Amino acid sequence: MRQSGGPRRVEVRPFPASRRVVTQALRAGRQIAPVHGLISLDLTEARRRLESIEPRLSLTAFLVASVGRAAAAHPEVHAYRNWRGQLVLHHHVDIATLVEIHTPDGSFPLAHLVRDADRRDVKDISTEIRRVKNDPASSQSARLLARVTPVAAKIPGAVPLFYRLMARSVRMRRMAGTVAVTSVGMFAGGGGFGIGFPTVLTLSVLIGGLSERPLVVGGQVEIRDVLDLTVTVDHNVVDGAPAARFVADLRQLIETAAVLQ
Repeated sequence: MRQSGGPRRVEVRPFPASRRVVTQALRAGRQIAPVHGLISLDLTEARRRLESIEPRLSLTAFLVASVGRAAAAHPEVHAYRNWRGQLVLHHHVDIATLVEIHTPDGSFPLAHLVRDADRRDVKDISTEIRRVKNDPASSQSARLLARVTPVAAKIPGAVPLFYRLMARSVRMRRMAGTVAVTSVGMFAGGGGFGIGFPTVLTLSVLIGGLSERPLVVGGQVEIRDVLDLTVTVDHNVVDGAPAARFVADLRQLIETAAVLQ
């Protein structure tokens, strides 16, 4: 006997055009050779400082600013190869971070581009992310999506071609960003790592779970706030040593809350 009490039924809906863009992004990401690093960071000091500031600042904004500064110090970890096979290094950091917005077809993870994330403060980035959540049209990515998706989805091969261009073209990279920062920690309580889908970007940081755990601090065991992060690099471009140096600097920036000083 069925416990829900309702009749058995099947519902058929149109597949949203915006989701077609996402599925093509997944396919484009298959071209990279992803190497994942799972790291746990002591977020206690950063949370204390974030909670002492009014109005409250976004944790995502804090992490975007920290990743931006670490990536700026290591341009090789978000480099890529152009059409001629040359290595292109950016001495600025534009971070694509997902902001959930609501559309007529349902919720959609908008890849909003935070320009010059390596230079901006957390308050500025936090304000921008909240503005995009409240008004998606304020994001250039949302405006481009609304204008291009309905047309591109109807043209066979248009979306895959767009991602091929994005992977190699310097001009298209200005629209895509140089680093991706994605948060999945809000979807479930407790700690945990996430392995995100590969993108055309060389460097991705996925924010996982946040939980209280025992850590050794100054020779004593203390209960601390621990954040799980997954750092993914394209091994076609980045070797282990540069990636390790980037992660070491990122850990230092986050654990000391340097961007809030």
